[in-house]
Amino acid sequence: MAADLKKFLNENFKGLILNPALIYAWDTGIRFQISNPALPYDSPIFIEEAHRRALALFNEIIAPEDAILVVTKVLTQKNNPFLQKKPLNLYRKYIKHKPDLYKLRLEKLTDTEKGFGEDDSLVYRFVYAGKKGDIRYPELLKALCYQDFKHPSTILKNQQESGYDVYFINLTKKIIYHLYDDRGCDILAKDKEDIRFLYEEYNDWILEYDREKIDAVFQKNSKEE
Repeated sequence: MAADLKKFLNENFKGLILNPALIYAWDTGIRFQISNPALPYDSPIFIEEAHRRALALFNEIIAPEDAILVVTKVLTQKNNPFLQKKPLNLYRKYIKHKPDLYKLRLEKLTDTEKGFGEDDSLVYRFVYAGKKGDIRYPELLKALCYQDFKHPSTILKNQQESGYDVYFINLTKKIIYHLYDDRGCDILAKDKEDIRFLYEEYNDWILEYDREKIDAVFQKNSKEE
């Protein structure tokens, strides 16, 4: 599965390393504001609205028949062995078919693969291959929205010194979805036309800070390309 990921990235997103702030690493992408700016941070429906937006975008770009990879990168300290002890716990809640868990392999990334190097840190990666229906994706997206909150669904809640990111790779449509927390979501495509409908239909969700960059991509005259 890790080989499938490497092959996919080499063929469709040459040079891209799956790290946060994907929007700045690839020209063809959109950054959406997942939290509703009209709602105060402490509003009881703040996360509900963020989850609604995250789920809507996810459903727009991943169909039941699409082949997908769920890629999780975990950053931890070299002296923390928790992943070696319980390598499957990260997915236990969200993979429906328990035997599929044993297909997961813990992979330690090199400095080149993780995109940065720190002497006292390690980056591990899990890759799961399947279909949309194999994953409890509404629950997983909600857990990602709660990343900065104290909540029972929080991933790695007992490993606060460790960080993680989850990337959904649509192999069929050549699209990458990264919900980095309740604030935002990056969606990348090999061909901008494959996500132009998102730019048009969800234009008011685009993060204003990055709007100029995104507009430049999608409003560019096709004759100039």
